[in-house]
Amino acid sequence: MYKIFRPIAFWFSPETIHHFMVGVLRFLRYVPFARGTMRAIFKVRNEKLEREVFGLHFANPVGLAAGFDKDAECYDTLGDLGFGFVEVGTVTPRAQGGNPRPRCFRLTEDDAIINRMGFNNKGVTSAVHNLQKYRRRGVIVGGNIGKNTLTANEDAPKDYLKAFRALYDCVDYFVVNVSCPNVANLTQLQSRQNTADILAPLKDFRKGQSEYRPILLKISPDLTQEGVDTMIEVAKEFKLDGIVATNTTTSREGLKSSNVERIGNGGLSGKPLTKRSLEMVRYIHEKTNGKMPIIGVGGVMNADDAMAMLEAGASLVQIYSGFIYDGPSLPKRICNKLLNEELKVNN
Repeated sequence: MYKIFRPIAFWFSPETIHHFMVGVLRFLRYVPFARGTMRAIFKVRNEKLEREVFGLHFANPVGLAAGFDKDAECYDTLGDLGFGFVEVGTVTPRAQGGNPRPRCFRLTEDDAIINRMGFNNKGVTSAVHNLQKYRRRGVIVGGNIGKNTLTANEDAPKDYLKAFRALYDCVDYFVVNVSCPNVANLTQLQSRQNTADILAPLKDFRKGQSEYRPILLKISPDLTQEGVDTMIEVAKEFKLDGIVATNTTTSREGLKSSNVERIGNGGLSGKPLTKRSLEMVRYIHEKTNGKMPIIGVGGVMNADDAMAMLEAGASLVQIYSGFIYDGPSLPKRICNKLLNEELKVNN
């Protein structure tokens, strides 16, 4: 069915069809038997898929990356599509409209997307309201947090702390996003001192809470090896619970699409990112002797990509562009691939 639907969907702008799909997923909450039917079609239940990572129990290792459910509007129905976890956000303390439109573009020849959304979201108060309102049905929810665009980098720690405090009782884990290329100067926060200044208040606040919420750091694929080493050292120094590798890239190397120059700036995701994301996951895994949990994201377009990411050392994987290009059954196909590989090993 998705093979029929996708060409029709691709007639519309990415942002238009995105809002339509979020609206559909929200509407399905109120349709009798719809969610049960979705779970019956898409969800794979098997104890061999279950994972214990940074103190949380995941029904399967396949998650949806941040950026789709920015305001926590449909995380519960996304769980019905077979995801083991859904990351909401990026959430900022105050609502903001993001960058001017158009700001999201498909590169169909490359199975890729370029976006310069700019952390558009309704603010942390709206996200908290939605997270408290809808029942999760077992899906793990992560909170991806960032700073407002107009907040200067020297004041960024205050923004991250505001979002962290507000979401603390509503999500299962946090991802500190200092690597998105679509917010002016945000990637400059990927220095030892700037990242440390953001993380220290978060850890101090967590010490006074009755529940422990894991904190992960999301890093850029555009970092040099020295930059990656620095982020690993910071993660170790602050005893972070994991690293998310990777965010989108500013690189345009090897693209086939003819409209790349016309599109201009933005973060690239999808198939062109597969190789670099795998390299980074493998490097981080080896550098940390496999002791640092990694969520592998970037260029996971099919079940084979997910297997490669897990074999490279990822504890969990996330999809986004693959979800757009390959359809809602991708989590199911990944889970079935994992089970088939398990069966081959055991036989």
